[in-house]
Amino acid sequence: MKGGRGSSEPLSEGQSALSSPLAASERWYVARSLPRQEVKAMNNLRRQGFQTFLPLLPKTVRHARKLRSVLSPVFPGYLFVILDLDRDRWRAVNSTIGVASLIMALERPEPVPAGVVEQLIDRTGAGGVTRFDLDLEEGRSVRLLSGPFANAIGCLERLDANGRVKVLLDIMGGKVSAYVDRSALDAA
Repeated sequence: MKGGRGSSEPLSEGQSALSSPLAASERWYVARSLPRQEVKAMNNLRRQGFQTFLPLLPKTVRHARKLRSVLSPVFPGYLFVILDLDRDRWRAVNSTIGVASLIMALERPEPVPAGVVEQLIDRTGAGGVTRFDLDLEEGRSVRLLSGPFANAIGCLERLDANGRVKVLLDIMGGKVSAYVDRSALDAA
């Protein structure tokens, strides 16, 4: 194995291969990918033995008057990789197909602040989908992430135990109630 810890079994796009806490000398780093090549970069890094994490969220794409939901990166153009700078051949990351470069500070990669990636991993469920709807409260402003009203801002009126929420949207000068799935919202 050329790089850091890794698993030989394939994972879904956003899943983290993290099965145990980081070793004392390991840290998360950010790799910048080539445009729209986050998944290719992740797969090629994993083939080299590096452990990666690509947080994804559902996004509504409109094309030819049709809507479809796709998984897209939370941070387009970036993914996370575990490195031990003293052990791993971290320069190999920069020459990986799909990777533009590691985010650097002077001559060495800049680590992500402790706890940031771990919080994203904690919010990532089955299928690699990262959920930002866990701290929603009634009365707060929310943004719809998917559906025909994607990116619309509204007020969260009611939370349902079944995962449905009632949102009051301000559309075309009027107030419209919409019932959506809890995972389709983000705090605005």
